[in-house]
Amino acid sequence: MALPQTQWTLADFLTWEDAQPDRHEFHRGEVFAMVGARRTHGRVVLNLGRRLAEQLDGTPCQVFTEGMKVQIAEDTVFYPDVFVTCDKADLVTDMVFRAPTLVIEVLSPGTQSYDRSQKFAIYRRLPSLKEYILVDPDTRRVEGFRRGADDLWVLHDMSQDAAMQAPSVGCSVPLVQIFQGMVPDADADT
Repeated sequence: MALPQTQWTLADFLTWEDAQPDRHEFHRGEVFAMVGARRTHGRVVLNLGRRLAEQLDGTPCQVFTEGMKVQIAEDTVFYPDVFVTCDKADLVTDMVFRAPTLVIEVLSPGTQSYDRSQKFAIYRRLPSLKEYILVDPDTRRVEGFRRGADDLWVLHDMSQDAAMQAPSVGCSVPLVQIFQGMVPDADADT
């Protein structure tokens, strides 16, 4: 849902958003409130963040999750569910990242169409972005788009594979680990 005030500048948005208790995305001067996520969404984000962070220890890359802003251009700021950056300037910023190599969005019924189309088109504006992966907790589908040397994006459906491959950052996460904890144990305490 867009907030009533429109045509904000990036500086206006960043100043205002810093003081808000909830997160908002910014695109072309408009501010959009972000809705809360379901348990399955949060579980997948946590699993991905943890597994990627383990593999990236000791490398010049770091993984971040949903609470961090990525600036796409002067008119757009998103909160990716998971992203990896290897950019030196990004690794010392406190608030706004600008050069992710990998972005992962965990789909929900309400955002799936947007994440697959318009949001992906916007992310492609980032020259640093080499890979965009979509993870659907409901269907257990994992689809990755990789930028080729010719600057064209190629779909890699990993839904039937044993692992999600993220060659842009040299990582591989078994699908069973991505979806771990999705269905609580029958004997677990409630």
